[in-house]
Amino acid sequence: VVIQECHVQNTARQYAKLYAAEAEPLEGFGEVPEIIPIFLIHRPANNIPYATVEEELVGEFVKYSVKDGKEVNFLRRDSEAGQKCCTFQHWVYEKTNGNLLVTDLQGVGMKLTDVGIATLAKGYKGFKGNCSFSFIEQFRALHQCNEYCEMLGLKSLRTTHQKQRKATSTKSKNLPNSSTVKKMVPKKAREPRDFISSEH
Repeated sequence: VVIQECHVQNTARQYAKLYAAEAEPLEGFGEVPEIIPIFLIHRPANNIPYATVEEELVGEFVKYSVKDGKEVNFLRRDSEAGQKCCTFQHWVYEKTNGNLLVTDLQGVGMKLTDVGIATLAKGYKGFKGNCSFSFIEQFRALHQCNEYCEMLGLKSLRTTHQKQRKATSTKSKNLPNSSTVKKMVPKKAREPRDFISSEH
C-alpha cells in the first residue's frame, strides 16, 4: 500500500511539473500548485518495516477536490488555488486523451499532498491508478472551465460531453422504428419473439 501511495503521488508530481512548465510562463497565470514529494523509507528493526515521509504542511488544510468529483467545495470553486487545481485536472485529462485524471487534490495553499489518480480500467501507458475509472467520467460531466483553463487553451469538456450525448441520441433516433421494421420483415417473422431476436 505504501509503495503504491508513493508511486501515485510521485507520478502526479511529475504531471504537476509539466503543467507548471506550461502555465507559469503565461502572462497573469501566477503561482502553480505543487504536489510535494513523498519518500518510502525502510525500517528493518520496526514491526512495520515501511513508512512514508513527506514535508509537513503548516496552515489551513483544504480539500480542493474529492475523489469522485460529486462534492461541491466552495474553497475549490472560489479560491485561486482551487481554480488552478481544477485547471490542472483538466490539463492532465486533455494531455492523456481522457485516460488519466489526478484527483483528491488537497493541501495548504498551493502545496498539495495525498492525491489520487484514476485511470481507465486498462491503465495508461502501463500505469494503473488507485481510484475508480468512473471518476474520469464524473469529472468530464461535472467540470466547469475557469479563466485558467481558458488561458491554457483547454477545450471545454461540456461541449465535448454534450456533443457525445447528442450523437448518441441522434443515433437512436435514426434507428428504424417498429413500423418500418414490420414492413421489411416477412409475415411469418412478425411474431414478437422473432422481432426481438432480429433487433439483437
